Amino acid sequence: MRAIRTASAALLATAAVALSAPAALAAPAEDGTGRNVTSFGFSVTPRTVAPGGTVTLTSDGCEVPSVTVTSGVFDTVTLTEGRPGSATVDADARIGAEYEIAFDCKGERGTTTLTVAPAHTTPPAPLTPHKGVKAGFGGSTGSDALGAAELAAGAVLIAGALGTAVVLTRRRAGGRP
Repeated sequence: MRAIRTASAALLATAAVALSAPAALAAPAEDGTGRNVTSFGFSVTPRTVAPGGTVTLTSDGCEVPSVTVTSGVFDTVTLTEGRPGSATVDADARIGAEYEIAFDCKGERGTTTLTVAPAHTTPPAPLTPHKGVKAGFGGSTGSDALGAAELAAGAVLIAGALGTAVVLTRRRAGGRP
């Protein structure tokens, strides 16, 4: 009986490692523009503003009721229940500088930048970072079905567990190994 428990524990440990591997690969990354890819969405509009101007801050997809937004160019803002908020850029903000804007959703931090420009500059169209990739199973076709690799790995694990159980049961019953 001890051998069956040991084999079961080993199988469970192997399955846990195999299933946790994709999650380790889904760590926050950058989207090529220096902004973090997060599990929640966030944006600053407009992305270019004059000193003393106002920006609109939005966040969606955060499971907690409030998101804290911080920057060195305006006071801390708390977005509540997914509603947008606004912030006034410091009047003494340096023209031409880029300031980091940080959105904090239950400890997960997403960042983007805000550029300070002279008042006569027309800002470019706002860019909104996309939500991060949803980690888990699925193919490139967008379906929720398991792919061939996942099905094959599952079949191998099940076959190994059944084979181990049969061998250990036969040994215990006095049969051939």
